[in-house]
Amino acid sequence: MPDPSPLLRPLGRTGLSLSPIGFGAFKIGRNEKVKYPTHYDLPDEQSVARLLNEILDLGINHIDTAPAYGLSEERIGKLISARRDEYILSTKVGEIFSNGKSRYEFDAPSVQLSFETSLRRLRTDRVDLLLIHAPADDVRVLLETDVVETILRFRDAGLARFVGLSAKTVEAARIALDWADLLMVEYHLQDRSFEQVTHQADRQGVGVIVKKGLGSGHLPPHEAIPFVLQNPAVSNLVVGSLNPKHLRADLEIAGNSATTPS
Repeated sequence: MPDPSPLLRPLGRTGLSLSPIGFGAFKIGRNEKVKYPTHYDLPDEQSVARLLNEILDLGINHIDTAPAYGLSEERIGKLISARRDEYILSTKVGEIFSNGKSRYEFDAPSVQLSFETSLRRLRTDRVDLLLIHAPADDVRVLLETDVVETILRFRDAGLARFVGLSAKTVEAARIALDWADLLMVEYHLQDRSFEQVTHQADRQGVGVIVKKGLGSGHLPPHEAIPFVLQNPAVSNLVVGSLNPKHLRADLEIAGNSATTPS
């Protein structure tokens, strides 16, 4: 069967090129306190290994994870670290999930410890994309904590090639344009609130990755994927699925609908 993977799309001024569909690795590590419409069992390690390798074989070259995704980072590091050069890896700092609850820590020592732990779990000496995993009060986090200065230091040291914000509010996304290499924003058929800031980011050479483009599983892919990828500012839509057939279908939809970003 021919590879359905469409052309790669440039991520702003970074020089990186991403597959239009990225893999959101939440479901391989956590099934508590989720927003998906149906419950799912956490897959065993053998199933995760098969899934991650199939994802790379499909041509999906972006894998997105976070410390708050339970076992996700550890499993990625253990199961596909041998293929590290084949994928663009993004993780985050700021949110920790334990004992069924999230907590947020943005002081420099906590961010440093979180990132060092992520590198160890992921079995790598650097990540390609490092994002602030922002809570609802993301403007305060950007303006009143050490987190921006700290991740910029990681970038300067070569531990993170590029840095940015996984935003909750449009205001914070606009603020981040002053220093970020990329933004991750929620954008879909039922929520276009970030649309103007994606265009502003595009004009400034800041990459845009979309999260929750399928409305956390509530929107049909054949409608949701074209809507997201026909925005020329968008480089990549992160999709979380435990079924490689669904991801192949998503890539096929992307190939038929995507507009190459400017």
